[in-house]
Amino acid sequence: MSQADCTLVIPAYNEEARIGPLLEELSGFSGDLIFVCDGTDATSAVIGAFADDHPSLRIRCLTFPSRLGKGGGIVAGIREAQTPYIGYMDADGSTSLSEMERLFGCLATVDGAIGSRWLPGSVLTARQDLKRRVESRLFNLMVRLLFGLDYRDTQCGAKVFRREALGAVIPSIRSTGFEFDVELLWRFRQTGYRVEEIPITWENRDESKVGAGDAEAMLRGMLRLRFG
Repeated sequence: MSQADCTLVIPAYNEEARIGPLLEELSGFSGDLIFVCDGTDATSAVIGAFADDHPSLRIRCLTFPSRLGKGGGIVAGIREAQTPYIGYMDADGSTSLSEMERLFGCLATVDGAIGSRWLPGSVLTARQDLKRRVESRLFNLMVRLLFGLDYRDTQCGAKVFRREALGAVIPSIRSTGFEFDVELLWRFRQTGYRVEEIPITWENRDESKVGAGDAEAMLRGMLRLRFG
């Protein structure tokens, strides 16, 4: 699969301090790069300066004056994408470009491919602390009970899809927060698209954007989604 047929969407909320290394890594990507900046720092300026210094790269930076949320930012980027294959990844660089390219390669046979930190074969070069791991497993259990999704890791920020599959479900998406991933996979399941979970190499990064308030909002969002 040609990189030129792929778009990577990167929501970048207040990532000024750590977006540099990711930009350097993505300089080897020949597809489209769409950054979504909805924060209050200079992330968009850093990306703009990098784009000016690398005119051969296909970089776009969407800026918004108010917070869109993780899901809202991803949807904004997806709507701007024009390539046959579209993926999204975290701005912290926890997933490498080579792993995203491997996921894109899976789209030869499925409609979507999502990275998983909990499947046999996954490699975690730096693990989350015990509290985060326990929270992750409890969250996954709730997802299984509420939505019947059998994925082991709905929240890994490394996902790729065929554009036509995204076009079929994005109009029905209502979630704008961190629960967006769950709704997206649920809509795919309802619509009959095939999304495969793939073991991934992943490195935990400090300064997670998910706090206690976000976890509560995710729970409320999932309950509203499931029960109206």
